[in-house]
Amino acid sequence: MGSIDQISLPVLVGRLSGVDSSEVEREVMRFFEEFRNPLLRYVLSFGISVHDAEEVIQETFLALFLHLQSDKSRKNLRGWLFRVTHNLALRMRTTASQQTRMTTSDWTEAHRQADPAPNPEERVCAEQRTKRLVAVLKVLPETDQYCLRLRAEGLRYREIAAALGMSLGAVAMSLTRSLGRLMRADRS
Repeated sequence: MGSIDQISLPVLVGRLSGVDSSEVEREVMRFFEEFRNPLLRYVLSFGISVHDAEEVIQETFLALFLHLQSDKSRKNLRGWLFRVTHNLALRMRTTASQQTRMTTSDWTEAHRQADPAPNPEERVCAEQRTKRLVAVLKVLPETDQYCLRLRAEGLRYREIAAALGMSLGAVAMSLTRSLGRLMRADRS
């Protein structure tokens, strides 16, 4: 038997599962297929490496499996997944920043990649716009950044509030304020 790092999620789920857990396994795999990419994008927005982000995703789905196997609440599992991922990503970012400071994050690198289809002039304009918007994003308070990222992943205000432990009104104000700043920057 290899190390835990060499075991895939389906194999790990299979090894951890007990009697009558095949339904839980199927449900976890369905959530994995549906939410892996949005969760990964969200974790990468914290500025941690792709490798560490993948670890966070694995831990999130292991936590989901244990949560469902323990027959705990199934209410708003989408919001629950983002909340767990958020907390794990914060922990991972703190750990990573203590070990080494990253000069550029995968998130920043993703924004620097130019689309090969536009002509050079369009690319320059798009890059300037992206730099402007990323600069605005970077100066937003951290909570506002999290709200925007979760909204971009399709979460509703109520789900964002649950994931971040904020009131619904605070989420609405944060998004209104942040989107206003982004729109003003986009016009200039």
